[in-house]
Amino acid sequence: MSTLWHGRFASGPSEALLAFTESLSFDQRMAQHDILGTKAHVRGLQRIGLLTEGETEAILTALDQAAVEFAEGSVAFNPTDEDIHTVIERRATELAGEAGAKIHTGRSRNDQVATAFRLWVRDALAELALGVAELESVLLRRATDVGEAYLPGYTHLQRAQPVPLAHHLAAHAWSFSRDIDRLLAAWNRADVSPLGAGALAGSSLPLVPADTARDLNFGQVFQNSLDVTSDRDFVAEALFAVAMIGIHLSRIGEEFVLWSSSEFGFIVLDDAYATGSSMMPQKKNADIAELTRGKSGRLIGNLTGLLATLKGLPLAYNRDLQEDKEALFDSVDQVTLALLAIGGMIDTVTFRTDVMENAASDQTSLATDLAEILVEGGVPFRQAHAIVAELVQRHLADGSSLSDLVAGDDRFGPEVDALFEPGAALRRRQSPGGAGFGPVAQQLTALAEQVAEDRSRVGGLVRLVEGAV
Repeated sequence: MSTLWHGRFASGPSEALLAFTESLSFDQRMAQHDILGTKAHVRGLQRIGLLTEGETEAILTALDQAAVEFAEGSVAFNPTDEDIHTVIERRATELAGEAGAKIHTGRSRNDQVATAFRLWVRDALAELALGVAELESVLLRRATDVGEAYLPGYTHLQRAQPVPLAHHLAAHAWSFSRDIDRLLAAWNRADVSPLGAGALAGSSLPLVPADTARDLNFGQVFQNSLDVTSDRDFVAEALFAVAMIGIHLSRIGEEFVLWSSSEFGFIVLDDAYATGSSMMPQKKNADIAELTRGKSGRLIGNLTGLLATLKGLPLAYNRDLQEDKEALFDSVDQVTLALLAIGGMIDTVTFRTDVMENAASDQTSLATDLAEILVEGGVPFRQAHAIVAELVQRHLADGSSLSDLVAGDDRFGPEVDALFEPGAALRRRQSPGGAGFGPVAQQLTALAEQVAEDRSRVGGLVRLVEGAV
């Protein structure tokens, strides 16, 4: 068996070594990105006179053919193909002949792998950001459509104060806008070209890393060859950004599990986004929500696993770094699927606004508003809090109507009666960003602008990635 490093050894690698160290089973998804990086490297070699025009043309044609074969799934793998980079070089050499033996001039698999992975990460994060932006749009659309419907707001999973349903949906949208910020930041961290760093120390050949970086539309060129060949900060940051998306999706999942239960009854899931029971005919289960909640732990595990791997590595490259790819591939795959499923679930769900509003009509949820009415009349808040708390206690103790208790208390004026009308508390609230009908209307305008900006930012990234030659 012939490997890229066979010349150093008197015998070939054992089957156990090959089985344990191979990465082709998962890194073949980077084939097109490795070909892109290799083509840039080959052009760089021609520019500095290490490849003739004819050799360059032969290699580039071979790489184009290999790209087609990978796209069609027709590439045959050999037992000694350790990784996708080995396969591509072997295949290009088979097609280009003697010129192919020069492909790896001035390059190590260390900077080659780092380049291909950074290209893949840029693509993946840009596509993921598009998915997040689409979910933002779904949340904005549903928030706009529900009008002035309201439901109980919760703290400690106990009813607290009534809030507009639009406010609740918009809260999730704002969290995903932050996720886009994190994805873009991780994208920028990955936007550094390692080509030219070699194994760890650069090269005595007259390579020009800035030129190959420009070919690949990298925004930055590495400053330290030891650093760039061992750096996986960008992977850890990408995993964190993806894990946060998963956590935000999980939070929605938890709510939809609760809201779809008989105990809440706030929503009815569309049949296309629910499952049934193999035994109990009456069941309609929120499996999408539950699986999203469950998979968030997997995303956290992928992040912490990589961090644990990185913490003990000396400079520069160590084979442990091969463990970076499966974690990110898996996290990106799972969140991509979750975004589509959760987005469809939200887009098609029926909100039972009558049930929500009935749940929010509990008079005790107006306690804070009652205290604030006293504050407006000059009563110190702590004193107002105690007055209302005593009334609530009497209401709960003997079942008397809180509105009757308030009406009979001369510390309140007659205008307090209007507070107990449906939705009155929400019309009273005017603080910016708060859960009143007026502020929420303003918020949705701002959210629409933010969603448009997010889509524009993400679209710009996609176009930049597509511009690599």
